[in-house]
Amino acid sequence: MRHIDCARCGVQVLVEKNSWQHTSVQWSTARPDSVCDQYRDDPTLTLRGARVGCCPALRESIVAAAVDGRIPVAD
Repeated sequence: MRHIDCARCGVQVLVEKNSWQHTSVQWSTARPDSVCDQYRDDPTLTLRGARVGCCPALRESIVAAAVDGRIPVAD
């Protein structure tokens, strides 16, 4: 897994891409809503405290890291 920071809020995650379609994210903070206003403002991104979604800015940061080679893609 590779360390990635969200370009918008700076939340830190570990990311692994098994393919362009599959992304595994491990959070370095137990409460992303304490850092990211998208998680704080959008209750659909969590379910009973579990992260079930990804805010658009974090998704874009992960894609950018994959495209520029900071995250290897197994495909």
